[in-house]
Amino acid sequence: MSSAEPIISIRGLKKKFGDATVLRDVNLDIYKGETMVIMGGSGSGKSTMLRLIIGSFPPTEGEITLFGKNICGLNESGMNEVRKRFGVLFQSGALFNSMTLAENVALPLCEHTDLDQMIIDITVKIKLELVGLREHADKFPAEISGGMKKRAGLARALALDPEILFYDEPSAGLDPVTSAEIDRLIVDLTKKLGVTSVVVTHEMDSAFTIADRMAMLDKGRMLRVDTLEAYDAIRSLSDDEAAGRSTDDRLIRQFLRGDAEGPITERKAALSYAEDLLGMSPGQKPTAPSIEPTRVVTKSKIMTDDEQQG
Repeated sequence: MSSAEPIISIRGLKKKFGDATVLRDVNLDIYKGETMVIMGGSGSGKSTMLRLIIGSFPPTEGEITLFGKNICGLNESGMNEVRKRFGVLFQSGALFNSMTLAENVALPLCEHTDLDQMIIDITVKIKLELVGLREHADKFPAEISGGMKKRAGLARALALDPEILFYDEPSAGLDPVTSAEIDRLIVDLTKKLGVTSVVVTHEMDSAFTIADRMAMLDKGRMLRVDTLEAYDAIRSLSDDEAAGRSTDDRLIRQFLRGDAEGPITERKAALSYAEDLLGMSPGQKPTAPSIEPTRVVTKSKIMTDDEQQG
């Protein structure tokens, strides 16, 4: 797989919002036909990374190559041409509530192709059948469950026969059974259609079910890109084995296992409540108040009601 040309290549990726650096020096290659899971805790930068790859906004530094083309220098028209080659399943499904499921799936075909209506109708039925929703084609989003909305959003993402499918937290907000159904659907579609799948998630059950390779972000830094088997080996380390590993490996292990103790929680505890409130770095002594009192009332100046009356 590594000898092939990557279908997605990221080099030196950096993204800042104001003074906050969300991603720093991220490198990643994704190959045709594989399922890459990008994971990390809340605030790790994984969703920002996804939005950079699909061209929602430009990076501060670095290069993103899709299908052999650097998208960072493309204008909106050029980016739209690239977008026709991939599909996105957004976290909420992002369906149009005023349209039926069939109309939602048909929308990309109506907007971006010159197909006859009859061909569009047939294509819509095929896409809905792929996700098990053909019999619900005439229903509106308000009439179906959360899991069905995810599947309908996936059918729309498949409308233009994409080469890459991006999934943003596909299992979020779903019960375990529905989540497992979505995982199976992702695996089946990847095999049947030969698409490349990029899945952003922090659900470890899903990640280990669908991934070929995994990439973990922590506070905007790429910790590790490796195979499913390599990550499983880290997850399976005993406490004694983990003690001799690097901080990054121990952090990954804690995240994969969901342990209450480890480098992640130690890092959080390192900044005390008072330091967090006052915006101080650890060990820094508090400074004088930024606002001086306008008057000082000493104990000698305070009189009781009886003293004032006297």
